[in-house]
Amino acid sequence: MIDTITRAADTRMHKAIESLQHELAKVRTGRAHTSLLDHIKVDYYGSEVPISQAATVTVIDPRTLGVTPWDKSMVKTVEKAILNSDLGLNPATAGDLIRVPLPALTEERRRDLIRVVKTEAEQARVAVRNIRRDANHHLKELVKKKDISEDDERRAEEKIQRLTDDNIARIEEVLAAKEKDLLEV
Repeated sequence: MIDTITRAADTRMHKAIESLQHELAKVRTGRAHTSLLDHIKVDYYGSEVPISQAATVTVIDPRTLGVTPWDKSMVKTVEKAILNSDLGLNPATAGDLIRVPLPALTEERRRDLIRVVKTEAEQARVAVRNIRRDANHHLKELVKKKDISEDDERRAEEKIQRLTDDNIARIEEVLAAKEKDLLEV
């Protein structure tokens, strides 16, 4: 029972870190990467779909993305979706290829992005702590039911605390790497 609780907590903590990494991948660092456009939705024949389901997104060079809609009639729609996104990008169409140049980040914009990154990291830390709280709550219920002893509970809580500390340290590493990436000129 204790192993099941600790394994479940560990799995959920790892998922919280994966979620953080996924969210941080969306934050622009000045270098082009295909996941930058992942959250943009395109009106594809009456339904809103992610841009990756309507076009191929490629990296042309470190500062330029290429977007090629699968249907040539969708070029203007995809270009408009990129233009209207919250990323502040100005796409340029050349035939059926949409070039999306990424402007250099200003120092002020970098600071804003670091604040966003820190907020995401704090949310991940809170998620890990909530997972610890849930696991400890399950242990306390097992003690109430007399399924485990208080000594077993204490050992399990220590193990869960180590898992929490390890995962929060991992979040700090991910945060530091992203901050370094953002501050790189």
